[in-house]
Amino acid sequence: MTEDRNNRTCQEFQEHLADLIASGEDVSKNPHLQTCANCRALLADLETIAEAARQLFPIEQPKEDLWDRIELAIKREEGSIQPE
Repeated sequence: MTEDRNNRTCQEFQEHLADLIASGEDVSKNPHLQTCANCRALLADLETIAEAARQLFPIEQPKEDLWDRIELAIKREEGSIQPE
């Protein structure tokens, strides 16, 4: 395994990669990636996979009455209102 100038190994970087991505931080600016071609390639592959997934499953906006229907379903389940 290679180590970067901050003594972080590839394994250590990759173990924290999901958290880095989830943080919204620009992972490409991480010091480890400046010196590690393997981890740069891994990040590029993950970005490609994520983009393909977004195209397969586009984000759809819920219908405007979604929260009203959820609230109604909860009330029915609790028995505070009777089904129609």
